[in-house]
Amino acid sequence: MTQTSNRLLDEVAKLMTDAAGAAQGLRQEAEGLMRAQAERILSSMDVVKREEFEAVRAMAEKARAENERLAGLVAALEARIAALEGGGAPPAASV
Repeated sequence: MTQTSNRLLDEVAKLMTDAAGAAQGLRQEAEGLMRAQAERILSSMDVVKREEFEAVRAMAEKARAENERLAGLVAALEARIAALEGGGAPPAASV
């Protein structure tokens, strides 16, 4: 009887091992299908990749800094022009 019991337990253990392997394979296949579906949906939408977004953001920050620098330069030039016009000959009268 002990040999029959061991055979039965061996068969049950083998069956459980096979079932666990099949479940893991099914899980991996389901994950692969979901990932493929998500990638397909994202590619059909008009979204940008993170790397592209970061590159454009860096360009915008650089352009903003340049705009601020140029605005300061324009303000300094306007102040200089105003000082030159105020200290020099009076502006021509317009008709």
